[in-house]
Amino acid sequence: MSDMWTGEKVRLRGVEPEDWEGFRDLARNTVDVRNADLVDPPRSDEGFRSWTAERAGRPPGGEAFRLVVEVLADRVFAGSVTVGETDSRAGRFKAGIEIARDHRGRGYATEATELILTYMFAEQRYNKCEIEVYAFNDASLALYRKLGFVEEGRLRQHEFFAGSYHDVVLLGITATEHWATHQHPSVR
Repeated sequence: MSDMWTGEKVRLRGVEPEDWEGFRDLARNTVDVRNADLVDPPRSDEGFRSWTAERAGRPPGGEAFRLVVEVLADRVFAGSVTVGETDSRAGRFKAGIEIARDHRGRGYATEATELILTYMFAEQRYNKCEIEVYAFNDASLALYRKLGFVEEGRLRQHEFFAGSYHDVVLLGITATEHWATHQHPSVR
C-alpha cells in the first residue's frame, strides 16, 4: 500500500468520537496506566466521550498530537501513539505508545512506532526522538531497544506512586540511527 500511515499490521489514523470506549478501556487498566504514566481518578463515560470528541475535532498535526493505532485485519482500535514536547529549533520530540492488553505481543507497538518515527524524521525534519520509560517497565524498554533506541541516562527516584519512588530511563534515537536499521520504501 502506498500510504505512509499504513504498515503490514496496523494503520495510524485520526481520533474519532466513537473511539471513546477504546480510550476508556485503556484507562481502566490501572496497572498498565501506572507502567506508562500516573494513575488518575476514574472518569465518567461522558467524560471520555467529551475528551475524545474534543481530540477528534482538533486539526491534524501540530506540536502535540495523538493518533489511533487501528488493526488492519478487522479495523479495530488497538491503542494510540502520541507525539509531544516538540522542539523544532533543536529538532527533538517525545513520543509514546499505548496498546490495549488484548492486542499486545503482535508487533503493533513496533510497527506503529516505526510509522510515527518515519513521519517525524522524513516529513517534519526532526532529528531525534526521546522516550521516558519507568525503569521497571521491561516490556517498553525491550521494545525501544529493539527499535534502536539508546539509553542516554537515568533520573533516579524521579516519580512517586504506589508508595515509593521510581527511576525513569531516558532513551533516544536519531534520524540517522533510525534510517540505518529501518529502511522504509516510501522514503528511500
